[in-house]
Amino acid sequence: MTETTVASTPTDYGKAYRVDGKVALISGAARGLGAEMARALASAGARVMLTDVLESAGRATAAEICAAGGKAEFMRLDTTQEAQWEAAVAATIASFGGLHIVINNAGIERLQFITETTVEEFRLVMDVNVTGVFLGCKHAVRAMRPGGPAGQGGSIINLSSVAGLAGVTGLGSYCASKGAVRLLTKSVAVECGQLKLGIRCNSIHPGLVGTNMGRDLLQHFVDLQLVPDAAAATAAFEGAHPIGRMGSPDDIASAALYLASDAAKWVTGAEFVIDGGYTAI
Repeated sequence: MTETTVASTPTDYGKAYRVDGKVALISGAARGLGAEMARALASAGARVMLTDVLESAGRATAAEICAAGGKAEFMRLDTTQEAQWEAAVAATIASFGGLHIVINNAGIERLQFITETTVEEFRLVMDVNVTGVFLGCKHAVRAMRPGGPAGQGGSIINLSSVAGLAGVTGLGSYCASKGAVRLLTKSVAVECGQLKLGIRCNSIHPGLVGTNMGRDLLQHFVDLQLVPDAAAATAAFEGAHPIGRMGSPDDIASAALYLASDAAKWVTGAEFVIDGGYTAI
């Protein structure tokens, strides 16, 4: 490709990775990855609306962020309900005066062989992991586009998974849902770009991370007799990541902070695989 020069002012890298003055809404933020992403954004200057169906844990996380000097609030959000998304976006704008970052993090896993998965269980995973993300994208775009109630553009970050890139035994429903999130993200990115809405949309694909959800997954592999015990499950997954360990929440939060910041101003439709090399083998 021919190299071209784009005229621009020098980048202040000390500020590019910060999110001072920005407002973020995060689903599934009561604990785990969502809570850590909320901490990361707040520590870098954002005002954060944490949402979840886990009200006590969500309020505790918001209080912790405020006690550390950040600005955060909590409200209940069932991501499968469109009216609740509309209310959460409106409340965020009313409380903080804008909306610049939406992270669609809420999700569930069900580990079952496909022959044992009921239609109802499959639909539940798709409803939370796909419909919830769709609604988050829809109402983020409506709010952040020109003429919207926030109207300054912004960044949408969708949590997919390495299971959205490769098949995993017992995770048929989850793989299907996370694969859908991957391509929904790209479609939203292209649409927002072509319509000149000033909105970027990217996906993050974690490997196995040491959260409650990650530890539950290891136990489910034991329950399905795919490994003899929890120690064997842990060893197998650590060995599957060439870097030699499972991920930690800050590994994922660091990527979310980058994608939310102006340092990623030319990044859209991308998939950030953060998996210790799991998918590189």
